[in-house]
Amino acid sequence: MQIKADKSGLRCSASLVTALALGLLTGCASAPKEAAPVAAVCPEGVPSGVRCLRGQDSAGSHYLIAVPAQWTGVLVVHAHGGPVLGEPKMSRADEDIKRWAITLTQGHAWAGSVFRQGGFAVTTAAEDTERVRRIFIDHVAKPRRTLLHGQSWGTMVATRAAELYPQSWEGMLLTSGVVAGPTTYDFRLDLRAIYQYLCNNHPRPNEPQYPLPIGLPVDSKMTNADVLSRADECLGIRRPAAQRTPEQARKLKTIVDVVKIPESSVVGHLTWGTFALQDVVQKNGGVSPLGNDGVRYSGSTDDAALNAGVARFKADPRAVARFAADVDYKGRLVMPVISAHAINDSTVFVEGQDTLRQRMAAAGHGEKLVQAFVDSREHSYWGDAMYPPLFEALLRWVEAGEKPTPGSIAARCKVLRSTAPQECLFLPDYSPRPLATRIAPR
Repeated sequence: MQIKADKSGLRCSASLVTALALGLLTGCASAPKEAAPVAAVCPEGVPSGVRCLRGQDSAGSHYLIAVPAQWTGVLVVHAHGGPVLGEPKMSRADEDIKRWAITLTQGHAWAGSVFRQGGFAVTTAAEDTERVRRIFIDHVAKPRRTLLHGQSWGTMVATRAAELYPQSWEGMLLTSGVVAGPTTYDFRLDLRAIYQYLCNNHPRPNEPQYPLPIGLPVDSKMTNADVLSRADECLGIRRPAAQRTPEQARKLKTIVDVVKIPESSVVGHLTWGTFALQDVVQKNGGVSPLGNDGVRYSGSTDDAALNAGVARFKADPRAVARFAADVDYKGRLVMPVISAHAINDSTVFVEGQDTLRQRMAAAGHGEKLVQAFVDSREHSYWGDAMYPPLFEALLRWVEAGEKPTPGSIAARCKVLRSTAPQECLFLPDYSPRPLATRIAPR
């Protein structure tokens, strides 16, 4: 079912109606005509000769638009990573355009919404992404081609926007993407549970106890620095390995081996499993969509003791439904999609790409997907050499029907970067394993 709205370009789809029924959204309204953006000084890092415009849309989302003087006619609408907790700030768009200035140097226009809500609010972010596209068309120019770019958590937004508004996008690029749906986040609850079993200081025995899947109680005063301090107390995380006690070293190795993350990312994921999970729960009626009931952990020196001692929690079925209705996608991506991911990304696991492949194939759109893999540990940005061949390949696929291959993308990178081919990090023969090999299934 697809119900068209007014000139704003926003529409209600069957999936959005489902979200409405679950109480996630207040309505599928026909939005008022958007005000025109205003000329603004471009943020630092934007190439010279680019025209910048800013505005705030009718839903309250700030946005930034940038158009090169020699515009190719291609518009890239960017869905940023995160999610950023707290009140959205306009400065987020400035950070994004600085990082993705490569889009402008290729001659493409760029438009990015800051999103009206902070934290895990994917469907509304998808609406905001569609809205900034319409603002560009109504008040700036009609693009020759329109591409959607999702980065990290922004791929949740992009895949949601692609299924809600399939006629809006001619091609989609996903980089470092969260493409395995809510399952992506299960391991962070595993980390909280295993950490508490080993360390018993988050919360401490003399503090109010709470179920770990809620992240933190609403009234908690804990800070990021507090989490780091407790992790260092138990694991010696801020110290060189030689300065850790044998007990600290043993506990840290258990976490690394069982959760399958490097030492360097333990605190980051523990922080996510504290504050971002708190946000998820608050947006799901105070109950958690994550659980570890029945999960079998392996990789420690005594798996039997670990599995017997780790606290168990059941996901709330209502929260599971609400969370999935807001953030998940079905694989019904009808436009050409290129998804690229670093094979050693410890923020978002590359194994999630297998889920993307399976979902698009199951939805009958497997032929619309090309996956490229990168020999890197980086999550946010792989270097200027890596993105032009991806955008170029996507455009040729959209315009000429020439479907790329991982090999052709890798080869084109070396042609474009002939003076420094070592900067091309594509691995055309790589194939990811299933997500269940990285995150314990449940």
